Amino acid sequence: MSANRKPVWQERIQKLTLASQSPASLTVQGRLTRMVGLTLEASGCRAAIGDYCRVQNDNETYIDSEVVGFSGDNLFLMPTGLPKGLSPDARVIPLGRGGDVAVGPDLLGRIIDGAGKPLDGGQNIKATEKVPLTGRPINPLARDKITQPLDVGIRTINSFFTIGRGQRMGLFASSGVGKSVLLGMMARFTAADVIVVGLIGERGREVKEFIEQSLGQAGLARSVVVASPADDPPLIRLHGALLATSIAEYFRDQGKHVLLLMDSLTRFAQAQREIALTIGEPPATRGFPPSVFTRIPQLVERAGNGAEHQGSITAIYTVLTEVDADNDPIADSARAILDGHIVLSKHIAEAGIYPAIDIERCISRVMNIITDKTHQADSLMLRQLNSVYQQNKDLISVGAYQPGADAELDLAIKLRSRFQDFVVQGMNDKVDFASSRQQLAELVKFCQQQSTEMIETTQSNDPIPTNQ
Repeated sequence: MSANRKPVWQERIQKLTLASQSPASLTVQGRLTRMVGLTLEASGCRAAIGDYCRVQNDNETYIDSEVVGFSGDNLFLMPTGLPKGLSPDARVIPLGRGGDVAVGPDLLGRIIDGAGKPLDGGQNIKATEKVPLTGRPINPLARDKITQPLDVGIRTINSFFTIGRGQRMGLFASSGVGKSVLLGMMARFTAADVIVVGLIGERGREVKEFIEQSLGQAGLARSVVVASPADDPPLIRLHGALLATSIAEYFRDQGKHVLLLMDSLTRFAQAQREIALTIGEPPATRGFPPSVFTRIPQLVERAGNGAEHQGSITAIYTVLTEVDADNDPIADSARAILDGHIVLSKHIAEAGIYPAIDIERCISRVMNIITDKTHQADSLMLRQLNSVYQQNKDLISVGAYQPGADAELDLAIKLRSRFQDFVVQGMNDKVDFASSRQQLAELVKFCQQQSTEMIETTQSNDPIPTNQ
């Protein structure tokens, strides 16, 4: 041993002496003074927005809550569960551990709730690191551009409104039109490394059905499912959407190409509305407070491509349109911030056509960047013919249209049966991007042949001019 080195026991005594001289960190506890609806009001303690507090009775009954607002010296808390058993003057203990979530590769194949706890009865998830629940902002100039098409395995989507890798799309649909089935098809068929599914605010029965019937074992193996059904407190539903996005960001930062399916963005907005109204924020647009329209872009903007040579998050957000979609503020806000939208029609579903995609009302804002000119021309031609048919559908159905009056409409009528066969696809039938492109070209070729035959028939029926 070196002559200048202190013995081990002296080093330990010195450390303990220094520790005893340091001021101990004290946690100032408050008390529960008020509860209205789902909001708890506490006084006598200090905590920051997003921090956690434990509200505990003398009989050791407690519930964790998050600080969502304050007024003067009073804190507004939102519980993470049912506040059953709490009484006035319960202790409020600041925990100061809000904002981070545990993530890691062990999440793959697992089903968790909005708080990150397993729902599938499996072992505890071993987290390798923690990431912020609200994400880390990315400089928009540092994001990689969307340059590659993403094969989602759906012929109609691949052909008419191609999705790019890193794009954010909205799926607008009412109930009972096959929304969950379409999401399940995309989860199974999409060419992605990792699938993250957020089931936010939906019926609890649908969670198991989606996992077993729509997603399947093959889809679940490469997926992470975050389920926060409708009976969860609004804070947990809100956290469920944020957690699913944080998990997608984690895998993106690992260089993975991630498909994020969020069902639904409307329930996320409704959870934020419940929280905002409970703490006193005034409603602005059809009962929605301004913070709702701030939260939506904050959530959506976290998806997309990462920095150059990193991974990507291609996100599909469902938006419920059970009321008049043209006057729905959530639908309008989502449509403005997203990179395109897919609309499912109840009328098409009632006709037995699945997926019930209303092609006239759908758009992909990056399709012209990621597809070639021939693909764009073929898609535009067929969409125009479909639009012509839809505009004259009533006249055709009642027999008021006389063939030969409009050459374009005649061509649309000849195309109709082939076009319907093209857009119909079984839930277990995958059609990759190359096959979709080939079948689209074949359908265009059929139209061109029909158009040529119609022109030749017209010319042969024209009267031959006679010499005067």
